[in-house]
Amino acid sequence: MSRSIRRRLARSWLLASAIAVALPLAAQAQSLPLDQALSRAAQADPTRPAFEARLKAAEAGAQQASVRTNPVVGVELEDLTGTGPYSLVDRAQATVYYQQSLERGGKRQARTALARTEIDLVRLRHQTKMLDLFQEVELAWVEALTAEARVRLARNRLEMTARAQGEVDRRVKAARDPLFAGARADAQVAEAKIALSQAQITADTARRTLAGYWSGGVDFEIEPAALEDTSAAQDIAGEVSSVDLALLDAERQTATARVRVEETKAFQDPTWRAGLRYLNEGRDMAFVVGGSIPLARYDTNRGAIERAQAERTAADADLLTGKVLRERQIARLQADLTARASEARRIEAEVLPAAERTVTLVREGFNRGGFSYIDVIEAQKVLIDARSRRLDALKALHTDRALLARLTGRHVALIPNSETVR
Repeated sequence: MSRSIRRRLARSWLLASAIAVALPLAAQAQSLPLDQALSRAAQADPTRPAFEARLKAAEAGAQQASVRTNPVVGVELEDLTGTGPYSLVDRAQATVYYQQSLERGGKRQARTALARTEIDLVRLRHQTKMLDLFQEVELAWVEALTAEARVRLARNRLEMTARAQGEVDRRVKAARDPLFAGARADAQVAEAKIALSQAQITADTARRTLAGYWSGGVDFEIEPAALEDTSAAQDIAGEVSSVDLALLDAERQTATARVRVEETKAFQDPTWRAGLRYLNEGRDMAFVVGGSIPLARYDTNRGAIERAQAERTAADADLLTGKVLRERQIARLQADLTARASEARRIEAEVLPAAERTVTLVREGFNRGGFSYIDVIEAQKVLIDARSRRLDALKALHTDRALLARLTGRHVALIPNSETVR
């Protein structure tokens, strides 16, 4: 097969690849901005039924916690049978009584307060899980966005190598370059084709991974302009997510409520009894009352109280340090965003124009015989590397933006039926 035929086949392959990728997208794909991807994932959240069940369980627990202890109705038979004068039932006594235990120390109120804090915990933990889900989806969205950009970069590389291959073919035919120069150009084109195929596979995988969060198809596209958006570097990051702080505070309140519950258990509950006694011997009736209370001689619940107090101390520390640690992460990510945006802008303004001009000059010199094919390859490599480095910087910027969005709770409004954190 002659080099001219190989060159035409390479160009035909390029055109066919571009058409194969572009036509399905143009016919079916719709733009998928980040907010829409997050909303789709939120609506398809598989943990929603479990959350609703836990919330229902917590509400039922709060309802049960406020219930008083049940009274007791009983019957006692005395002197029913025995020896001597008690061998018959004539002297039997029957007592019907009503018994009620009285909870002291505010036990019922403490139980109810603890159960209500657990309702808040269930709701806030679900919201934090949703924010974690949003972070996963945004990272997958960034991965799909950059994968598409790498496809464009690989296609551009193939176009340059194919063009250089045509120029080498002309020089080889004119006996201005040896045959191995043509073989090297063929290898460069083959390598570029493989790189493009791999980039397309990676992009398809990234799109399917993103669509998997809502079990949908890949009939969408992400606007390339989204990759160029570096405005996050100029925006003020904001405060720590109110959901995360509210969860830490709710855990502290729960620990405090649990201390109160354990303290109330140190109070002994008296039991009162009242009833009617029937004396069979004289057919008489008598009213009887009684009561009892445990002696707090051994078990004063001291160990449980100390444990609950230690857990409350830990919850207080988590609340104090949680905000500081998150603020530290936000500051670091904000600085990283600025650095990434600056790197991308400087490569675009300073490196790419010079690299592109170098490729043009070297290619012109190569056609005049002033440079070798190695010089063309090196110039093109510098340009491709610069574009790839800029792409890496933009990907890192959007990755940091996703991490920052999680720390600040930027997407909390997208949680279905989310309540305002108080």
